[in-house]
Parts: sequence; structure tokens; C-alpha cells
Amino acid sequence: MPDAAIADRDRLIVALDLPSVDAARAMIVRLGDSVTFYKIGYQLAYAGGLPLVRRLVDSGKKVFVDLKLHDIGNTVARGVESLATLGASFLTVHAYPQTMQAAVAARGNSGLKILAVTVLTSYDDADLHAAGYRLGVSDLVELRARQAQAAGVDGLVCSPEEAANLRGIVSAGMQLVTPGIRPAGSAAGDQKRIMTPARAIKAGADYLVVGRPVVEAPDPKQAAEAIVADIAQARG
Repeated sequence: MPDAAIADRDRLIVALDLPSVDAARAMIVRLGDSVTFYKIGYQLAYAGGLPLVRRLVDSGKKVFVDLKLHDIGNTVARGVESLATLGASFLTVHAYPQTMQAAVAARGNSGLKILAVTVLTSYDDADLHAAGYRLGVSDLVELRARQAQAAGVDGLVCSPEEAANLRGIVSAGMQLVTPGIRPAGSAAGDQKRIMTPARAIKAGADYLVVGRPVVEAPDPKQAAEAIVADIAQARG
């Protein structure tokens, strides 16, 4: 079962997929107290956004650093050690056994939780086969989930379609973080495995990552509050 101790508002993670730190700061101001948890990924991190992690944490927000680390173990470990000093709550690595093991060992006592990315939500079976994988999405997600649990990873990034199945595979303490969330009426964009906020929560997700449906909305604060309301209703 999902972690019942998480507040409804904390379950929404807004992806700051924006081109500059100034744009991110402006969005944070617009969202105000409607959002407590933010994600900083490639675009913002490479635009000088990593120092924003500490500023957000110091202001009482939570931060998910989504860099999907994957390299030789020593390189991953050194990267995790550096990122652990920023005060973020979550950090992603790709769900390869050596990568996960290195990240878990390197986080130390920082409080940083390591999330393993199973299969990107923009992939389907055909994409995996084209990349040389013999397994389809569901089988590969299950394999990587089991490997992640064995490595001591804190949670999984998976599509909402896989959340219900994974709840029967991994321990109750492993948190499920789901991108590919699209409120009713939103465009799918480049995502192939998507679900509405309410359905994702009912499927077993702990946290929902939402980017464009919030930051590109005419009223981002209203969009965020509507998603939190959906989450609350789904949890009943």
C-alpha cells in the first residue's frame, strides 16, 4: 500500500522544466504555497539550477534532483557524494545493479533517497526492442524493481501503469514516484504511458511528477491545486 503518512500536497512534485533560473524562480513565486515539492532535471540543472536546490530547501520546500545518473560505480559514487550536500530529498539513477549499489553506498547518512528509474515513460515495447532489449516494458520493469530492492534503493520511478503491479513485488517501504501524469483533457505530449492523477494514486503511486500541465497552464497555481484536490479525493 502507498505510504499513508505523506500529506496530499506533498505528493505533487512539480517539474521545473524551464530554461533559466530566473524563469524557475518566477514560477515558484506564482505557485506560492500551492506546491511544496519541486523537481529539477536536466534543463534547469544545466542552466545553472543546482544552487537553487539549497535555496528551495532553506525556504522549507522539498527537492527531487532528476539527473538519472549512470556510469561506472566510482563516478556515480562521487557524483552522489557531491549532490548529497545540497539537501535534496530524492535523486534518480538508472536501474542498473552496479549504478544502484554505488549510489546507495555513497549517499551515507545524508538523508538523500535514491530512486531507480526502471523504464522511461516515453518508451514502449517497440522502443525497447529497437534499443536491443529482449524484454518488453512490463518484464523489464519487474526485473529492475527486484534488482533495486536487492540493492537497497529507496524507491522507483515508474509509469503509473506499472504502479499497481509493483506494489505486489516490492516492499511496502519502497516509494513509487510516477511521471507521465496528465490531468483529464491534457495533451499526452511525448509520453506514451500516462494516467490521470486520481487513477495513478489509486494504482499505488506515492508521488506524482507533473511538469507541463502545471508550468504551461494559464494559471499554474490553480492547475496545481486542482491536482492536489484530485489526489485528496482519490485517497478518500
